[in-house]
Amino acid sequence: MSAIVPKGSTNLPSSGKGARFPRSSRLLRHADFERVYKQGKRHFATHMTVFYLRRAEGVGEASGIRIGFTVGRVLGGAVDRNRMKRRLREAVRLHRPNTSTAVDVVINPKKSLRTADFADVQKEVSRAFEVIQKSINK
Repeated sequence: MSAIVPKGSTNLPSSGKGARFPRSSRLLRHADFERVYKQGKRHFATHMTVFYLRRAEGVGEASGIRIGFTVGRVLGGAVDRNRMKRRLREAVRLHRPNTSTAVDVVINPKKSLRTADFADVQKEVSRAFEVIQKSINK
């Protein structure tokens, strides 16, 4: 007799490159988002705009890259917005650089992301991280 497996779960191993998107790697506070928008630099891509700002090394803050997502209501209903965030989160999880440089990143998708191939989203996220690394390491 076979065991009952919950719907949506799989027995596949994780990719090994950080199977989760930990809370310490996320941008959570509104003030942090505002600071990145007002003081940071921008990288424009076909399906998204990426804002980034080097963070001062604080005593209580974790070092490394922190990432946030903003998906406004103008981009669609809740289902579409949540799908965009899930796709972006997965692309970031797969392509996030392993750096100790303190950087805050905000990804703001465009409406075209809804119909974009996931491979294109991954390429854009990867390219954005390359641009951020070059700009920050100057």
